[in-house]
Amino acid sequence: MKVLFLCAGYATRLYPLTLDRPKPLLPVGGKPILDYLLEKVEKIKEFDEVYVVTNDKFAKNFEEWSKTKSCKFPIRVFNDGTKTNETRLGAVGDMQFVIEKTNLNDNLLVIAGDNLFEFDLNDFIEYAKSKGVTIAARFIENLEDMKRYGEVEVDSENKIVYMREKPQTPRSHIAASCIYYFPKDTIPLIKEYLSEGNNPDQPGRYIEWLYKRRPVYVYVFKEKWYDIGNMEQYKKADEEYSK
Repeated sequence: MKVLFLCAGYATRLYPLTLDRPKPLLPVGGKPILDYLLEKVEKIKEFDEVYVVTNDKFAKNFEEWSKTKSCKFPIRVFNDGTKTNETRLGAVGDMQFVIEKTNLNDNLLVIAGDNLFEFDLNDFIEYAKSKGVTIAARFIENLEDMKRYGEVEVDSENKIVYMREKPQTPRSHIAASCIYYFPKDTIPLIKEYLSEGNNPDQPGRYIEWLYKRRPVYVYVFKEKWYDIGNMEQYKKADEEYSK
């Protein structure tokens, strides 16, 4: 299994913090967000390579970061060649970029580089291997808070039956995170999605497209989760992890 960290965004909502430093390398509780994610990944029983996809503006930052890590498997940094937010490939475009660069023929775990979470990835992967395409999703107590997330509804087998981004009138307590498991036989569907001219930027849109064509399952967790999209969420995560 390969692990892919999505780190090619420009994080304009976090300016000026991210003018010269990528969001996944911002310190939270004294160390980069990506360090926490790598620690989670290193506990996985079966993976043999870590990929980090970024842009031309921040490629050197990630290359320098990777050299300081003593990960048990190689960390490969991929520069997607973009230089501005306006020319970005988008998260789904970056997934396909790495798939083509590596001629990927393996199961793939995709994690957004601005997620912080407490659940065990081994539990997630064991569940996903028994199901197929699987996304991790957080149970949100307050329905009003669901307006900020991708809303997911599932059947009795935890298979997605409905999904929508940032609903104005939420009806589910399950919020999709950008943590995905794709079995290798489903990898070509990413190219199909993009070739149809669909949104290359929001990975949730790909899942929205995919569940109508293939079964997509949900691993629901209740542990802490921070989706760091703006300054308020960043400060909240930093405060929590500084305790």
